[in-house]
This record gives sequence, C-alpha cells and structure tokens, in this order.
Amino acid sequence: MIPKQSRKPRKPWQSREKQSRKNSEYRSQNSESRLIFPSPFEGEGQGEGDNFMKPVLTIRKVKDFKVTGDGRSAAWKKAEWQKLSRIAEGKLNYSTKAKALYSDSGIYFLFNCEDRKLSSSLTEDFSDLYTGDVVEVFLWPDRKQNVYFEFEVSPLGFQLPLLITNNKGTFSGWCPRHFEKDRLTRVKTSVTGGPKKKMAKISGWTAEFYIPFKLLTGLGNVPPSRGTIWRANICRIDYDILPRSLWSWGPMRGTTFHNFNNFGVFRFA
Repeated sequence: MIPKQSRKPRKPWQSREKQSRKNSEYRSQNSESRLIFPSPFEGEGQGEGDNFMKPVLTIRKVKDFKVTGDGRSAAWKKAEWQKLSRIAEGKLNYSTKAKALYSDSGIYFLFNCEDRKLSSSLTEDFSDLYTGDVVEVFLWPDRKQNVYFEFEVSPLGFQLPLLITNNKGTFSGWCPRHFEKDRLTRVKTSVTGGPKKKMAKISGWTAEFYIPFKLLTGLGNVPPSRGTIWRANICRIDYDILPRSLWSWGPMRGTTFHNFNNFGVFRFA
C-alpha cells in the first residue's frame, strides 16, 4: 500500500497573491492611484466578508476656479483621469472616467462619459435623478460616523445633494437646508454629438461640479488639509439598455453603491 502523501501547507503569500489577482481589475492604470489600501467589509449590509483592495487617489490642491461644464480650466491639468469599471448586470461598455481636485473652500469633480442617448427626463433639482442617467460621488470624511454625503448630477445639469445615514445597510437620504451662498454647489454639464435634450442621441457628455466644504458642516474631518484621508467613491448609472448599467471607481458588489465600507480612499496632498 502506497502511503498517502500529506498535503503541503499553503504558504502565506499564496492566498494574498490570489486575492490580488481577483481585485486587479479595480486598480487604476495611472500614477495617481497606484497605491492600494486593503480593508475588509464591515457589517451586514455594508459588505459580505471579502477583503477587497481599495484604490487610493491623491487629490491635488488648487486655487478656486470657474466651473464651465467642459473642464476647460487649466487647473484640471494637475489631476489625472480615473477609470471607472462596470459592475453588476448591465451590458453597456461605455468609457467612463473622472478627475478630482480641492481648494481651501471645496472639492471639484470632472466626469467624461461616453454615451449614445440622454436617458434622462427629470428637469428639477432634488428630484430622483438616479432613475435616469446620472453620475454620483460619495464622500465619507470620518469613519467614526456612519454618515456620508452623496451628490448626483444628470446630463441635463440637475443635481441631488443628500446626507445619507446608513445603519447596517438600512439607509435614508436628507436634503440640505439653507442651500445658498457659501453652502451652494456649482454644477455645469455639456454634451457632444447632439443636443442637450431629453432622450437625445449623442456621443457623450461631461459633468463638472464643485461641492463647498461648508455644505458638509457637521461631518468630521472637514475641511481636509494636507495628509487628510477620506473614504469616497465615484460612480455612474446609465439606462440606455435595461437592466441599467453601473460603473464604480471603488470595488462595489451587487446593485447598490451604498456599501460604504467598500469606498476607495482620497488622500489630500
């Protein structure tokens, strides 16, 4: 009888290498987000036990500049494009990328979205923009608080700012009061290949917006300074073909962007 060979013990680096391959699709190809921040899911409804790797984006500081909707400001040369990856069941392969900068007064975002149709019909701020084409950012400045800020912008230039309370996956959104003066966002969009109209045929659209830190009053770790760390995510939804297609910068799973323990990392420089 041939003796049964004992199973060789797995070396510690083998499991890490396997996990690294599993999550490599979420790594950005540019120099601004080569660093990877490992952090597990935490809590029911906020994750499912996978130790996903988190992308890290260095946010450069600039002086305040005019938001035009097409990213023409020279300040954007200081930021590199971050590619978003499609998640969930959608089938669209539209290119989606974003940039971010910050100043003493607020944080700026620029999105570039390939598209074929403006699948958006709502024409009011504070409406349910996520039921049509939209880009979204999620800002979680302080991990000690299960509260974060969500901001949505439609290709037609309308916005939905929300403060989200999230208790183990049960979440609700609250619109801001006194949305004026130094608490007011600035939002502009532009369209290529067609008119900026509901359901128009186009080739793409751009969203550029500014979120003042005054609007985030009450959240910890605000305003940021050099070396500050926030958790954050950058996302997109498109309804050209159902089921809707979702894109995310951070490694989300399922059909929600609210697994906030999976957000990526913003490092302010």
